Amino acid sequence: MAQQLVATMNRSAEGTIVCYAPTMITTNGVWQGDNPLDFSLPLFILQLTLVVVTTRILVFLLKPLRQPRVVSEILGGVILGPSVLGRNTKFANAIFPLRSVMVLETMANVGLLYFLFLVGVEMDITVVRRTGRRAMLVAVAGMVLPFLIGAAFSFVLDQKGQSMTQGTFILFLGVALSVTAFPVLARILAELKLINTELGRIALSSALINDMCAWVLLALAIALSENQSTSLASLWVILSSVAFVAFCIFVVRPAIEWIIRRTPEGENFSDFYICLILTGVMISGFITDAIGTHSVFGAFVFGLVIPNGPLGITLIEKLEDFVSGLLLPLFFAISGLKTNISAIKEASTWGILMLVIALACVGKIAGTVLVSMFYQMPIREGITLGLLMNAKGLVEMIVLNVGKDQEVLDDESFAIMVTVAVVMTAVITPIVTTIYRPARKLLPYKRRTIQSSKPDGELRVLVCIHTPRNVPTIINLLEASYPSKKSPICVYVVHLVELTGRASAMLIVHNTRKFGRPALNRTQAQSEHIINAFENYEQHAGCVSVQPLTAISPYSTMHEDICNLAEDKRVAFIIIPFHKQQTVDGGMEATNPAFRTVNQNVLANAPCSVGVLVDRGLNGSTRLTANQVSHNVAVLFFGGPDDREALSYAWRMSEHQGITLTVVRFIHGEDVDGHAASQLEGGGSGMLTVETEDEREKQLDEALVNDFGLKNMNDETIVYTEKVVSNGEETVAVIRSMDNAHDLFIVGRGQGIISPLTAGLTDWSECPELGAIGDLLASADFASTVSVLVVQQYVGMGPQGEGLGTPDSTGHVIRQ
Repeated sequence: MAQQLVATMNRSAEGTIVCYAPTMITTNGVWQGDNPLDFSLPLFILQLTLVVVTTRILVFLLKPLRQPRVVSEILGGVILGPSVLGRNTKFANAIFPLRSVMVLETMANVGLLYFLFLVGVEMDITVVRRTGRRAMLVAVAGMVLPFLIGAAFSFVLDQKGQSMTQGTFILFLGVALSVTAFPVLARILAELKLINTELGRIALSSALINDMCAWVLLALAIALSENQSTSLASLWVILSSVAFVAFCIFVVRPAIEWIIRRTPEGENFSDFYICLILTGVMISGFITDAIGTHSVFGAFVFGLVIPNGPLGITLIEKLEDFVSGLLLPLFFAISGLKTNISAIKEASTWGILMLVIALACVGKIAGTVLVSMFYQMPIREGITLGLLMNAKGLVEMIVLNVGKDQEVLDDESFAIMVTVAVVMTAVITPIVTTIYRPARKLLPYKRRTIQSSKPDGELRVLVCIHTPRNVPTIINLLEASYPSKKSPICVYVVHLVELTGRASAMLIVHNTRKFGRPALNRTQAQSEHIINAFENYEQHAGCVSVQPLTAISPYSTMHEDICNLAEDKRVAFIIIPFHKQQTVDGGMEATNPAFRTVNQNVLANAPCSVGVLVDRGLNGSTRLTANQVSHNVAVLFFGGPDDREALSYAWRMSEHQGITLTVVRFIHGEDVDGHAASQLEGGGSGMLTVETEDEREKQLDEALVNDFGLKNMNDETIVYTEKVVSNGEETVAVIRSMDNAHDLFIVGRGQGIISPLTAGLTDWSECPELGAIGDLLASADFASTVSVLVVQQYVGMGPQGEGLGTPDSTGHVIRQ
């Protein structure tokens, strides 16, 4: 029974005394009559589960409102805490009893320690050095005004008779109101698709600088708050902190650089080194705690001195998910658990609260607007920037928690400040979406297909790339597309990056890095690799201009980025890689199922023609010089807009001296007589009456094929054959017979066209988005050396279709 006396609590003059029974860690089991919640381990596991589940549910619920994760995490804590569920004393005493707080706080702080270490690793100080004066001024202006407002209000809010000085309170309140959370802001920018804009770049740079200043001020505030009596002790705290930072820079950094040098490039870091660094985080935390600043300060500085590059990536990949997914929500939840909204009793306090929120918000906005006016930015952009700088998050919560622990803030002030933080961060996204809409140039453009592009005009192509593996084949395909002085090709290369919660993904766009410096992370290294390959191609090939871009968004909305880019850049053709890649044995395996969804969405929403490229190593060559391209290209023509687009693209290719083109036209047995008759009539006479949509399509096919035949009659590199088939089986037999003679098949997707020639082929298709023939060619049991381009023609929006995707009025297709 002694074990059941978990902890006796004696109310005494000093407050609550909690006595621990050392044997109370794990339970003997329910069958022994033990209540698992009386023991610290099962209780902690239950608390952790509750916190993670609650925050996840909130993340899901708030997703439509586009709220950052921090909001859900703090709200989760508030809901579990005394403000909502904790009002029920039974719940509070069973799930979050007083004795469990120590374990919870300790674990939350361990999570915090490692999270701030990661933030330090991800942060690149050189970026701060390189940010322009504008970002620097925005950061300073966005800190000074709210800081002053906080200082002014500290006199109103301050409860006298506490053991601390007015100065410390000013510091705490000022820091809490003036910080901007870099990770939260990065997340919001990406959600709003502003990260690629000039505005997004300024906001990110300013937030980085702001975060740095906040850390210095926080260290200062803690140093001053911990010793109310002597100013000499504060001085020692500050001096020893400076000494610790110097030690990290001059001793720790060289040691870590030595570790990096010891590890050959491309090799994994040994577990011993990783373990050493992770222990270093704890030691740094211990030292700074012993000095008198907060332990997280040590971890953060230790993270900062780790050089950007492969070691940083390894650490982030090992720690990120566990720390930010499991342990960090604990810290936010604890902030919520300490927040008792019912502590804010008087109406006057609520009034002051509203005023503080409004003024701090306005202060930041005013500061930012002043700077933006100085730089002659539009006022709307200035206001948006100010709003974005109001993103609160981790640093803010640390400041408040430290403040509460040091008794700088009482329950009431703490509850006020947490509410301020949540409200300020929560309102950003809705307000910014209302105010700021980047000017979209919705100019209608005609040349949305290759078929309707001018033969002597520029061809604009948007190329999407997931990994560097997609690059060589796409470059070969572009080279084969015959860029010439008469018709140059403008290529927009978009590296598609999934938006995760990591700040590291954001930094790619954020700093256009100087060459020769190591990349910040794997994604950025890939981006560089891709850009270098295309820039190299641009230098070697004539008549090609390349513009690299990066699209960072969740896979579910990635197609919006792609389609908007295509619209903005007035592109005629989008090339997207197929979601399967070839394996060593010639089979096809899916790399990432999400790529497939992206492709399907692009095919459904594209503002121009689309080609899905099934990459089987086009000619296996990585030679980029124009005179070395030699491909055998085959077009399988069944009829319909997609096939016409495929033929138009192949026609453009055929002008390249290294390309031999085979066009195989499949004709249904019953159509042969009609086909011969129409040949006699001379396919393009404008006298034919249009009977049905089907007839019209056939006439358009005839017009294009006849035109193609006439213009290329004497070209020896082009072979045109017609195959008469009567069903799907015969079609497959013909295609199989031409298996290995070609490097590239170009076929139409053939959506919306039901043809007896492909009957039965769709019953077994794995990837219906490629159409019957495309799916057949892309399947693993087909030739392993032939790449496939499945083309879908843009057929306009609405019934009149803007007259797009159709030949010109004479019935002739505009010559490529």
